[in-house]
Amino acid sequence: MNSFGRVLRISIYGESHGLGVGIILDGVPQGIQLDIEDFKEDISRRKPGKLGTTKRIEEDIPEFLSGIYHGFTTGAPINIFFKNKNNDSKVYTDFKNHPRPGHADFTSTFKYERYNDIRGSGHFSGRMTLGLVAGGVVAKKITNFLLKKISDNSLEDIEYKTEIIKIGKLVYSNNSLEIDKEIKRVQSLGDSLGGVIQCEIFNVPIGLGEPFFDSVESLISHGIFSIPGVKGIEFGSGFLGCENLGSEFNDCFINREGRTLTNNNGGINGGISNGNKIIFSVAIKPTSSIFKNQETYNFKSGKIETLKIQGRHDVAFVLRVPIVIEAMTALVLTDLLMKIVK
Repeated sequence: MNSFGRVLRISIYGESHGLGVGIILDGVPQGIQLDIEDFKEDISRRKPGKLGTTKRIEEDIPEFLSGIYHGFTTGAPINIFFKNKNNDSKVYTDFKNHPRPGHADFTSTFKYERYNDIRGSGHFSGRMTLGLVAGGVVAKKITNFLLKKISDNSLEDIEYKTEIIKIGKLVYSNNSLEIDKEIKRVQSLGDSLGGVIQCEIFNVPIGLGEPFFDSVESLISHGIFSIPGVKGIEFGSGFLGCENLGSEFNDCFINREGRTLTNNNGGINGGISNGNKIIFSVAIKPTSSIFKNQETYNFKSGKIETLKIQGRHDVAFVLRVPIVIEAMTALVLTDLLMKIVK
């Protein structure tokens, strides 16, 4: 299914090389101010252009097809559409017969009995995440609108800090010449890199989430794993923290507001937000579409043959994923907030 959420329901649609991609959001409250300017910053964070990213450049201007009138949400479903203009589909013609290793070519072709749109990876493309970023913009606006409504401005806006902390085996820094050197080296080999992204959320109210199936971790993980290329997630101190003793891992309280001395649990206890910052890390795999020759099975010829991939692909698409992680998290937390705020 291509929909998610309980109160705030989102549906993504489109294909990479079709007419366009977009998102529908149902359950958005009326009266929230929203215009194109609100989307520019987050959309720009997803755009390519950096070393190691694709040369496919799209305008990515949001078109409001419904749900917004005179600059305010109406309460009706919001449909946000982005046109595809910079397509080059000719290099994708044989991936149904000779699928890319590690990619969705094989599984999607099998599942949809070869009716799937293979161009630009179709509905399995990273381009689909553009709609999620747009949805995240709306979600952030809803969250802060509701917090002001229930607290008379006494609660602070929820804020996000989402950044790459690792590229391949290297610790990431925006000014690191070592990172650029590694990207260029891998690019020259026709290969790709993965990485790790960390997301921190500040000023999260106490009490979001439900025990077991609708825990904060469960729903964030569900949303995050909908993003192409995600292979792992850990909250707080994660796997390394499990090497600690209980006396080392426990987060001792230091004041009446529930602040803790440490945050090994990542701001969540029993599936419920505890008022400390929520923190988690996400593992992003190396890009599947690489230019290095690969020996892999051709389902048409029945032989293992050399696959030479052409086209425009990210060497490290992890560089463009932080804002997608942030947007998906905003959608989840907003949905949880809307369950308790009427």
